[in-house]
Amino acid sequence: MRKLLSRLGLRFEAPAAERAFVTRFTLDDLPRTRAAMLLGAFIYCAFAVWDWILDPAHWTETLFLRLAVALAVLLPATAALSWPAARRWAEEIYLGYCVVPGCVLSLIYLRLGPGFDHAAAGMIIVILFVSTLLPLRLPSLAAFCGLTWLCFAVCETFAVHERAGMRFVNNFEIGMAYALSLYAVGAREVRARRQFRTEEALRREKERSEMALSELREAQAHLVQAEKLAALGQLVAGVAHEINTPIGLALTTSTAAEGDLRQLQRAVESGQLRRSDLTQGLARLSEGMRLLFSNLTRAADLVHSFKQVAVDQASEEKRTFELRGWLEDLMSTLGPLVRRKGHAVRIRCEDGIVLDSHPGALAQVISNLALNAIVHGYPDGRSGVLDVAASRSGEDRLRIIVADDGIGIPPEHLGRVFDPFFTTGRDKGSTGLGLHIVFNLVASTLQGQIALSSSEGGGACFTIDLPLSVDEGEVRQAAKPQPVRRATLVSVSGSSGPLAEPDANG
Repeated sequence: MRKLLSRLGLRFEAPAAERAFVTRFTLDDLPRTRAAMLLGAFIYCAFAVWDWILDPAHWTETLFLRLAVALAVLLPATAALSWPAARRWAEEIYLGYCVVPGCVLSLIYLRLGPGFDHAAAGMIIVILFVSTLLPLRLPSLAAFCGLTWLCFAVCETFAVHERAGMRFVNNFEIGMAYALSLYAVGAREVRARRQFRTEEALRREKERSEMALSELREAQAHLVQAEKLAALGQLVAGVAHEINTPIGLALTTSTAAEGDLRQLQRAVESGQLRRSDLTQGLARLSEGMRLLFSNLTRAADLVHSFKQVAVDQASEEKRTFELRGWLEDLMSTLGPLVRRKGHAVRIRCEDGIVLDSHPGALAQVISNLALNAIVHGYPDGRSGVLDVAASRSGEDRLRIIVADDGIGIPPEHLGRVFDPFFTTGRDKGSTGLGLHIVFNLVASTLQGQIALSSSEGGGACFTIDLPLSVDEGEVRQAAKPQPVRRATLVSVSGSSGPLAEPDANG
């Protein structure tokens, strides 16, 4: 039987899915169902007027039967559905609600004199109510039809019809009503099961998609962190290479000064110190100390600049800083990487610009744009100029332009440069997250906007518009997960500005 119902689409093979469907089907829109049950109880009693018209002598008895059914079965069944513990038996409650008054109705017609001559109409009304207003499944409706029709047939055997052939007419009309109701309820249940199956499939697919999206966001967060550490690692390598020169010179100078000092000490101890030797030794020591001081000062300045930039990039704290000095410190840490590739850096910044913002995020943005230019803007190894300009664009706004004179960005890539994982250098180890990080930092942490203008062969120019003071509340709101957004992109032929290929650090 179960296999037949499954083939007909009237049962799920999985027991859990069947239980879930039955619960939903029988309890869906429960307030409307309870209102229909109250209406059914009222109509069942109201038909006592029909009984009075058919047989005024016995209508009080039938009224008593109707009221007894309403008070003992119909109203208690309706009230029972308000208890959560009873809702698990909802289908059984619906079946009892339908079967009892349907069977008692045959007893009422038996009590009335000419009742069974008009019984079909009353039974059809009950069938219509049950099949349209109550959420009975096909097996339950079949049970209702079988029990009520059996009771009707038994009671009709004791009835006397005024006209011959009424027994056949009654059973034919009721049988057709049962057949139509069974078909209607079956079709409704099949549609409901298909909808349930579709919704369950969509729910599972949504859960899988959300899980995949969560995993993707987690992987993206790891990749973003790796990109930040990689950029910082490049700065470390560049600064280390740059510090090697002054430290090496300082070490060589200190070694030479130590030799001169020992030679001077031996001359003093031997008592053969000549004035010329003393003068020459002091001059060499003086020159050595000057060189030593100069190189150590240069190394200390590099370490100080790198330390401030590294602290800023590792921290997301907001602080107030003067832009020109901060920008010079940042570009000094990038200088070794730029010069090693044969490029030049040009900085133009207005004096007196003070930001109350996140220097770490801003450093990450400019570093990524600069490294993007170095890696992708000059693939043929030729040298170029990286131009960084900063100026006020209003009373409380700042405009930073990072441009290069490299190969530029092809028109077909302009609309995708800020998309995550988009890169044309994946074979070189690029991940395609550099400019995506830049866009997110500018749009969320720095509360600004970034625009790109480029032409193939004419370089690229990134224009960043920022507020001089960042609102922390807006930063926290923007830090929540957001859908991927696209920056404003402008393709300008023959642009005087520059920058590289589609992605920074990838």
